[in-house]
Amino acid sequence: MGKIILVTGPARSGKSEWAETLAMQSGKAVVYVATATDNPDDQEWHQRILEHQQRRPQDWVTLSVPVELSATLADAKPYTCLLVDSLGTWVANLLEEEESSWESIVAELLETVDLVAADMVFVAEEVGWGVIPAYPLGRAFRDRLGSLVRQLGVLSNTVYLVTGGHVLNLSMLGYPLPNRGDSGTFRSQDS
Repeated sequence: MGKIILVTGPARSGKSEWAETLAMQSGKAVVYVATATDNPDDQEWHQRILEHQQRRPQDWVTLSVPVELSATLADAKPYTCLLVDSLGTWVANLLEEEESSWESIVAELLETVDLVAADMVFVAEEVGWGVIPAYPLGRAFRDRLGSLVRQLGVLSNTVYLVTGGHVLNLSMLGYPLPNRGDSGTFRSQDS
C-alpha cells in the first residue's frame, strides 16, 4: 500500500503549494489529478486554474478527473505519486447525487484509497468553521466535504493543516479522534 497524505486548510492558504512540494519530495513520477474543469467564460476561475498549471513541473502528467476519482486511483502505478487537487471541487461536481448514491461513491473511494499501491496526496478545503450556509445545497456541500475529510484523515499516514502561512503536521501534534461505539459514546482504538 502506498503512502496517504491529506493536506487541508482554508481557501488561498497555500495547501496546494504544500501538496505540490510533498509530491516533488516523493521522488516518484507525479500524476496531478485535477478535479476542476476550466470555464473560459469565468475569468477568475480560469485564472486560478492557470496559476496551478504554471506552478507544475513540465514532467508531471495531468489528468482531468471531475467525477471518476476511484477509477483513476485504482489505475495508479506503484511508482507514481498522485496529487489530487481538490476534494472540495470533486464533492461539488457530485453534489446533485442522492444521499444513498453519494454514500456509495464515498465508500468506493475510501476502499480504493486503502488498496492503492501508489503514494497519494489529497488536497481538501476546510469548511464549516464559520456561518452555517443558509441554503440546503450549501449545507449538503459542507457536511459531505467535512465528513469525507474526516474519514480520509483516519486512513492517512500524515495529515497537514495549512493556515496563516504555516504548515502544521496534525499527525504529530494531535491524535485521531477515537471510534464511536454503538452506544454513542467514544472509545479508544485499543478498547
